[in-house]
Amino acid sequence: MNEMSQLNAIMRAICETIEKPVIVVLIIFSACTLILVGSLIAEAILERRHLRIWMPQMIDEIQKQEIPPAVSVKKSGLLKRQKIALIEITDHKEISDTMRESMAIRLLDEAKARYDLIVKFSDIIVKLGPVFGLLGTLIPLGPGIIALGQNDTYTLSASLLTAFDTTALGLICAGVCTVVSMIRKRWYTNDLSILETLMECVLEVEKQDA
Repeated sequence: MNEMSQLNAIMRAICETIEKPVIVVLIIFSACTLILVGSLIAEAILERRHLRIWMPQMIDEIQKQEIPPAVSVKKSGLLKRQKIALIEITDHKEISDTMRESMAIRLLDEAKARYDLIVKFSDIIVKLGPVFGLLGTLIPLGPGIIALGQNDTYTLSASLLTAFDTTALGLICAGVCTVVSMIRKRWYTNDLSILETLMECVLEVEKQDA
């Protein structure tokens, strides 16, 4: 029995030690969530509203070759990073078709890696927010239960308040970041699809000119 009491005391000490770090992490998650929402809104206003492209028309324009593909790309409504990637393909006419295809694959991989990195931040909060929220809920309940047995209503109410606040904070962060991830994944999947299609079109035109 004495050994069990010692083990319980050790576990209680560990839980008390990590209680404050758990709350700090939840506060950091909250700040990161606000930053992610702000960056999403900024991206929508500064970049997405300029994305005006009708794919069939763009492809027809490149294939007709009435104007150089690089010119078509520059005056299009593509995102800036999409234009840079496509122009890099058209600017290296001296290399072989195989090397140009390899370059296109590398550029697509770099774009995908960049998008995955951006989405990863919100995905981490989606996964860890509820975990830390649950930790912040369970840890204060120990002293709260002890206070209940001692009729210490003040300590009990303080413990319950901490438990409810941490749960709510973790779930709010996870919920908001889920929406952010969903929106960005849809955007970036569409971006990669557009970039891949136009790269194939440009490479086909370049092969015909060679």
